[in-house]
Amino acid sequence: MRFVWQLLAVVVVTMIGGLTVAALEGNPWIQLVLGLLTSVLAVFVYGWVVRKTEHRPSTEVARKGAGSAVGRGMLIGVAMFGAVVTNIYVNAHYEINGLGSVTGALGLVGFMAAAAVTEELLFRGVLFRIIEEYTGTWIALTLTAVVFGASHLLNPHASLWGALAIAIEAGGMLAAAYAATRTLWLPIGLHFGWNFAAAGIFSTEVSGNDTPQGLLDSVTSGPTWVTGGDFGPEGSVYAVLFGALATIGFMWLAHKRGNLVPRRRADRADRAAATTTLPR
Repeated sequence: MRFVWQLLAVVVVTMIGGLTVAALEGNPWIQLVLGLLTSVLAVFVYGWVVRKTEHRPSTEVARKGAGSAVGRGMLIGVAMFGAVVTNIYVNAHYEINGLGSVTGALGLVGFMAAAAVTEELLFRGVLFRIIEEYTGTWIALTLTAVVFGASHLLNPHASLWGALAIAIEAGGMLAAAYAATRTLWLPIGLHFGWNFAAAGIFSTEVSGNDTPQGLLDSVTSGPTWVTGGDFGPEGSVYAVLFGALATIGFMWLAHKRGNLVPRRRADRADRAAATTTLPR
């Protein structure tokens, strides 16, 4: 039942905030403010519903250390996407024609903040965390990565390859980031940093969506396997490679910190009891 209530609470905030922010796309200042307000409200609602349904502190969104964790995540996300664009520049064609739109980039701060926060609360805070309790970290990571990738099939210019790329480079990486830190702040910062770098800085498509122009007026062309084609650089083989490497790194860190959750001990005990020979 807690799963239903938590899922419902986050989905309602996501729908209301997402529709409002999208409807005001032409006004970047209002979009900035509403996007940030949606982010704050979503975290508040998530923390409240977790405390009510699980009768524990919502430590995964605790305020202590939140700022530094989000900041680290943002730096990682921007650096990773910058590496993807660098490889596109070297192996295909990425050209900067000048300065784009500063106000457009500000509006994208709000839009991408709302998207990063609500998606992390939904996919890592609710789905991954609860599934992990029953299946263990590795299975939960795989299952939620597939669901996260499949959810992007609804986007414009979507394809099976694009969904698979998102599952590997984002679904797996962000779940691994949560497993390594046991807070949602690092994956939120990483998610935001990646998306904002894509749209707000380098002015490329994000998961097939035609976002407003960011800081740079740029043009991308070349082989689809390098550039990602109409889906954007997230469909690039370099994005998949860097995301997979980051996933491995985060999972190694989770293992080192003892944060990996095994399959439920009760399941193992039940299996062991079922194979025990009864005395005659």
